[in-house]
Amino acid sequence: MTSQLRQEQYDYIIDLHKNLRTFLVKLHLPFVKSYSFNKLNFEKWLLVNFKINRLPKKHIVDRYLEGLKPLGIRNDGLGLDFFIPKEVASLPITLPTNYTALVIGAGKNTKAPTIVKWQELINTIKQPILLLGGPAEKEKAAKLIQLLSDIDKPDIINLVGKINLMQSAYCVQQADTIITGDTGLMHIAAAFHKPIISVWGNTVPEFGMYPYYGDQVDMHKVLEVEGLACRPCSKIGFDVCPQGHFRCMEEIDTTEFF
Repeated sequence: MTSQLRQEQYDYIIDLHKNLRTFLVKLHLPFVKSYSFNKLNFEKWLLVNFKINRLPKKHIVDRYLEGLKPLGIRNDGLGLDFFIPKEVASLPITLPTNYTALVIGAGKNTKAPTIVKWQELINTIKQPILLLGGPAEKEKAAKLIQLLSDIDKPDIINLVGKINLMQSAYCVQQADTIITGDTGLMHIAAAFHKPIISVWGNTVPEFGMYPYYGDQVDMHKVLEVEGLACRPCSKIGFDVCPQGHFRCMEEIDTTEFF
């Protein structure tokens, strides 16, 4: 791969990962000037291990752009961009006129609400609900639907594992509100300037990964359990709670914003 990169004769490397792999790439391209940013790994380590918060109150997007100032790149203040191709295939259903979209999964289980917590959230929502997620969440969605089967609720449309990313993005774009854990669709929703309720478990917004609206109106609300001695327990997440109790999700007050 690096031999191919050398043939391209790039002028600059913009490294927004700043990890071992990108270090090796740059090592093999020694004459290409690179730009990166401060990942604040020590500050994150302090917060995870000692609950000492020395992180700046600044979104990671703004930190990215600070590292690119020497290239003359400036923040236009318009927030993120996300473009849906016109060729996106039609959906398997007709979307309701108004609905709330729930993104029920996440990259790690400790970053997503439990089935019971999703049920509590759904019980507070008065309009139709659209469930979104990837193939890995199909079983979770089926259990949630089963749990709600005997409850008189508005329509619940389950598209988990049934549509691709671009179709999911389209569903997010058309929704009234997005409720999600710390996920990619959360950031896509921010790019569309949608109202977002983000639910945080073992990770925290202080890491700088919360929805980013730039200088536009911030339509983001946070659901989290503050003051837990064990939180945050990771900057990434786990498959299961390392403490065994998962209080960071189990104790969230789902009625706070409804």
